[in-house]
Amino acid sequence: MPHSDSSAPQHTAVLLLADGSTFYGYGIGNTGIVTGEICFNTSLTGYQEILTDPSYKGQIITFTFPHIGNVGTNEEDIESEHITANGLIIRELITPASNFRSTSELQRWLSKHKMTGICGIDTRALTRMIRLKGPQNCLIVHTEEGKLPSVVELKKKLDDVPDLDGLELAKSVTTHSMYDWNQTRWKLGKGYGTTTEQKYHVVAIDYGDKLNILRSLASRGCKVTVVPADISAKDIMSLKPDGIFLSNGPGDPAATAEYAVPVIKELIDANIPVFGICLGHQLLALALGAQTEKMHQGHRGANHPVKNHDTEMVEITSQNHGFVVTLRSIPEHVEVTHTSLFDGTVEGVRHKSKPAFSVQYHPESSPGPHDSQYLFDKFVKLMETHAKA
Repeated sequence: MPHSDSSAPQHTAVLLLADGSTFYGYGIGNTGIVTGEICFNTSLTGYQEILTDPSYKGQIITFTFPHIGNVGTNEEDIESEHITANGLIIRELITPASNFRSTSELQRWLSKHKMTGICGIDTRALTRMIRLKGPQNCLIVHTEEGKLPSVVELKKKLDDVPDLDGLELAKSVTTHSMYDWNQTRWKLGKGYGTTTEQKYHVVAIDYGDKLNILRSLASRGCKVTVVPADISAKDIMSLKPDGIFLSNGPGDPAATAEYAVPVIKELIDANIPVFGICLGHQLLALALGAQTEKMHQGHRGANHPVKNHDTEMVEITSQNHGFVVTLRSIPEHVEVTHTSLFDGTVEGVRHKSKPAFSVQYHPESSPGPHDSQYLFDKFVKLMETHAKA
């Protein structure tokens, strides 16, 4: 609500939720109006990676950690070339950066990428509201001081925002042309490297892929060819892949499945090793006969415990999803390999007789955790076994 102290600066931004809840604060980044589905992320680090993750297309992110921007920004900690989230919400004003890797303040970086956000609001109360009511659309307006439009006017604009349920967004973030990738994972003091030995050829279908996934594959000696989301199975097969990777991405998996699932089914029938992450996991499950549904509260953070049913060990994982594979829909020829210890939802599946598996979480996560990097080794081993056979 507005400050009672007349000497305090006037608010320059407002956050309006679909249920009518209103929060006044201070604009960050560019002036303008942005809309999207509100969500929250509990990560303490990695705000650059989060904002550039294509899976956040169509969403406005509430950061539950209060100090966002304190380590600045750089040109290395990114998951795509541009900010792909629709907007951001943070608690505190952006402070001067304090990190030896920083090359630009967060405010300057947001403006460069034409991102609009709001700070100075009670993100704890907002997060509790999201947990209680589930996902809903919201709107952020950042204007010059004292020029905020009326809430009634903004509500009319918000009513026209489409719901993510049923929305296909992968085509809005996918590559439009095929390209090769050879950059490897980042190392302190060395930066990114280049793969020198390319033993297996992986075709990565880009539904909104994170660059660190491609780096993780290249770091294991894979030649990676990235292809558009709507590519045909025939065109993929013409590349003679040793394995197929199904990437993460935004939107409703059931909507993307309309054009993606027929292609994935053909690849599975051809007995080519398939590995999927996040949206790729959901699409693989749909291709195998399972179903997906929207969650009341998505999983977004870097500390989610997942049980590996093969090893009986717990992996601490990074997650970002608002849809999930429905447990009761898993068919007989598919088995669940990983389960969330937060709510028991499906976190991994594999085909019982075909070389195809997937996980809902992000083993490539940067800056971490790295408990699940072994899944890339598992994929390489699967390609090796298949090549020998």
